[in-house]
Amino acid sequence: MPTTQEIIGQDLAHLWHPFTQMKLWPGEPPLVIERGEGNWLIDSQGRRYLDGCSSLWVTVHGHNHPRINRAIAEQLALLDHSTLLGLTHPGAARLAAELARLVPVDLDKVFYSECGSTAVEIALKMAFQFWQQSGRPEKKRFLALEGAYHGDTLGAVSVGGMPLFHQVYGPLLFDVDRLPQPHCRLCGLGLSHPSCDLACAQALEPILRRHGAEVCALIVEPKVQGAAGMIVQPPGYLTRLAQICRRYDVLLIADEVATGFGRTGAMFACDLEGVCPDLMCLGKGLTGGVLPLAATLAGQRVYQAFLGEFEEFKTFFHGHTYTGNPLACAAALASLELFAETRLLEHVAVLSGLLARGLERIAQMEHVVEVRRQGLMVGIELAADKDSGLAYEPGLRMGHQVIMAARGRGVVIRPLGDTVVLMPPLASTPEEMEHLLMAVEASIAQVTEGRA
Repeated sequence: MPTTQEIIGQDLAHLWHPFTQMKLWPGEPPLVIERGEGNWLIDSQGRRYLDGCSSLWVTVHGHNHPRINRAIAEQLALLDHSTLLGLTHPGAARLAAELARLVPVDLDKVFYSECGSTAVEIALKMAFQFWQQSGRPEKKRFLALEGAYHGDTLGAVSVGGMPLFHQVYGPLLFDVDRLPQPHCRLCGLGLSHPSCDLACAQALEPILRRHGAEVCALIVEPKVQGAAGMIVQPPGYLTRLAQICRRYDVLLIADEVATGFGRTGAMFACDLEGVCPDLMCLGKGLTGGVLPLAATLAGQRVYQAFLGEFEEFKTFFHGHTYTGNPLACAAALASLELFAETRLLEHVAVLSGLLARGLERIAQMEHVVEVRRQGLMVGIELAADKDSGLAYEPGLRMGHQVIMAARGRGVVIRPLGDTVVLMPPLASTPEEMEHLLMAVEASIAQVTEGRA
């Protein structure tokens, strides 16, 4: 077994980490996570850390849940992998049927992939090809929100709206029309909610009035724009977008990769407003956070446009080597069974109440300009001046300083710039939630106010 220093040496010599300035990486120093136990991560020195970011928003029932591990082991004894090109297997078929039962009505066709970005790519291609094969080839334009994030493959980057991440790739991307970000504190339209009557959503109508005949689809992260800093949309926003899309015959793509599987308090964020999109993208928590698996769901209207004789070439020519991997499907089925058996969404409602009360304290802190929450998705925005919202200088890396201070208090979380993100596993206990809140509050005080 290699020592901690040997692992760090190999990491520094060869490993390139995502979203990480590697010049700064050696100075932290790297934390070597060796084991997971429930909602805790354990490093190579035996130190325990509450997984306050659900290992990048994926962990649902905790790490190494015996039920999911057993399902994977049982599947491994039967079949490790088989392609879905020309074949099927029980797990893929069963999981597709279960997803079709759980999601909003009419989304009964499931196309598998491995991650959220690929699920989005598939939805974009399906939407585009749908109109090409429905006698409307002029419908080629996509709409998205300012500040959107839909993944890091090129199609997903095109509909994304985060210049910091993606501006360098501009020459590779296709053009997208954008709606104002539904950020009530920093309204780009200079209005106030609720007197604004959801003007940020209503902005879709004049665009479609002028160009609806050319618009293929609108893609949106329902209820919460996660990577933008947990921007929570005002009530009714998603419903208004869906209504306008229907009026102008534009497909609605719901990117539920981050918001799906209980994160917002409902199984899917669309459920909170009773919206049924034309296409839905799932990932992250689909397997309980255990194995890579994603899915794009479509209804009959979209699906029927791809049916035809062989020589018509209406086939959806897209696929991945590990599409519908049996081990991942087994993990997903076990995770969905646990949702029902443990009445997990009821537990999430209890945790959401605890979280809301604890965040009231944090919201009063001197350098916390705003706390945003939907279910168990939380963004705590820091600022140099609370009243004006004046941001800290980027080089101070205040959000990063806070998460490093929290690490010293036995909590692993991640920042989005100077917004501290909390995303605890759905199966967290009330005691773990209190530990998370106390560690975050103390860490913000330490970094922003100099209080030990």
